[in-house]
Order: sequence, then C-alpha cells, then structure tokens
Amino acid sequence: MELTTVWFILIAVLWAGYFLLEGFDFGVGILLPVIGRDERERRVLINTIGPVWDGNEVWLLVAGGATFAAFPEWYATLFSGFYLPLLIILVALILRGVAFEYRGKVDSVTWRRRWDACIIGGSLVPALLWGVAFGNIVRGVKLDADHEYVGGFFDLLNPYALLGGLTTLTLFTLHGAVFLALKTDGRVRRHAGDLAVRLGVAAVVVAAGFLVWTQASYGDAGGLVLSGAAALALVAAVVAAHRRREGWAFIGTAATIVLATAALFVTLFPNVLPSTLADANSLTTTNAASTPYTLRIMTWVAVVFTPIVLGYQAWTYWVFRKRLTVEHIPVPSTVDAST
Repeated sequence: MELTTVWFILIAVLWAGYFLLEGFDFGVGILLPVIGRDERERRVLINTIGPVWDGNEVWLLVAGGATFAAFPEWYATLFSGFYLPLLIILVALILRGVAFEYRGKVDSVTWRRRWDACIIGGSLVPALLWGVAFGNIVRGVKLDADHEYVGGFFDLLNPYALLGGLTTLTLFTLHGAVFLALKTDGRVRRHAGDLAVRLGVAAVVVAAGFLVWTQASYGDAGGLVLSGAAALALVAAVVAAHRRREGWAFIGTAATIVLATAALFVTLFPNVLPSTLADANSLTTTNAASTPYTLRIMTWVAVVFTPIVLGYQAWTYWVFRKRLTVEHIPVPSTVDAST
C-alpha cells in the first residue's frame, strides 16, 4: 500500500476519532439549557466533560497538522476556500473553551448565564458547520486548473451540504444525550434518557436521508456497506436507549459516527477534494501529497507517538468513569431564580 493511501486512511481515522469524542462534548453543550434545570444540574452536565473536552480537541489539531504535512495542497485549498466557515468554527471553539474556564469565576447568575450562552453557541455552531464542510468535500467544489477555489461563500450552502450539517447536528446532540444518561444519575439521567429516545427518531430520519443521497449521487459499493452498517448501528442505539441500556446505546451512537465518517472517506477516495468544474481539476491523494521522504518521516513519528497518546487518553477516561449526581455539587451561594 502506498504511503499516500496510508496517510489518507490515518487522516480519516483522526477525523472519526474527533467526531466520536468531541461529538458528545458538542451534544452536552447543546443540551445544557434543556437538561440543566438549575445551576447544580448545569454543573453536573459540564463536569461530565470537564476532564476530557480539551483532550478531545487534540484530535482536531492532529488531523489538521497531519493534513498540512501529508497533503499540503489539500490543506491550502481547503483552508483558503473554506476560510469563513472554518474561521467561524474556530471562534466558536475559542469562546466555548473560555466559557468552560470562566463561568465559575464570578458568583453571579447573570455572569454564568452569559458564559452558558457561549457554551451552547460554541457547541451548536461547530456541530452544524463540520457537517456542512464535509458535505462540500464529498460533493466537490469549484476548483480551477490551479487547484484554487473559485466559488463563493454561498456556493458552500447548497442543499446537500446543509443536510450534512443537520445530520451532524442531530447525531452529535443524540450522542451527547446518551453520554449524559451514561455518566449521570437521578433526574439528569432520566431526563437525558427520555430525550435520547426522541432525538434518536429525528437522527434516524435525517441521517438516513443524507446517507441515501450520498450513495445515490456519489457512492460506491464500499461506501454503501459502511452506510448500511452505520444505519443499523443508529437504529440499535435508539432501541438500546429506549430500553435504558445506556452503555449499549453509547456504543451504538459511537459506531454510527465512526462508520458514517468512514463511509464519507471511502466515497471520497482517491480524491481528497473533487472539482465540480472538471475532473482534471480535482485534488487526489497523488497530486496533493507531500514527497515520499516526508511521508516516511511522518509514518515513523506516528508509529512512536500514537500509542502514547491513545494510552494517556484511555487512562483519563478510566480515571473519570464514575457517574455524577447533583449531590456531588455544592449549593451555590447565589441561587438561580428558577429554584
């Protein structure tokens, strides 16, 4: 297998890992005002992801760095053509990270609610726009013979890409609800479990529409198999959530996200960014790749450090595996008006 193909697969794995782990972070943030009835319950929600959310974002940094090093032409075209939506995602992620750190710095209901709004928006916007971005990557964009994007911002807001954004938004929100049901107890657990069942129905409808459209317009046999497996995993997750089997439900939503991401990359290969103007203008794993020497060095670095990163992150999740309840949260001195 050529190193260009190896690194295409590795980048697909990195994105799948990012969506799997950051997906439930986004879901928890989106559901903050829905499940968090008062300050103590909102603290429970935030504490479920508090020890891991910043580690989950490392997957995004590594995916971006790997793309820059392995496929610099892909990176340059993608980040120049998608500049505005990627900038919006970056600003949202920054506000979200700052909000996690600052919401508890002042004992004020107004202060906390303003930062909570940043957490909600900083979770919802990336959950939507990542789907829009990947929808456009699979569909293709207007690339000229120099592999430069010649379309406009509104060209990216086509129906297929918007459906992709709605799909990631619903899947990540469902993933977050299932994660909360798995990581909490008491009223928060019950509310999250009930909400997961309702969200599951919406996710099945939206995701099925997106996967069918993808396979009908751009798919192949490999993508069809993976899409079918993702659909089955999603249905299984909803059934498990209905039966209050939170662990199996989380495995189901996790498998759905990983398989759906894999289906998109399989559908894309050997292109990395198709051109809608002419096939000859498309970026592929061959014409967008770095030199063989660079890829060999990167491969050795990945072989050495990837197990270390995976081991550390697995250890973090193991340490913070306990369920959380409001009994673990002290009563705030400034009480919410809703209590």
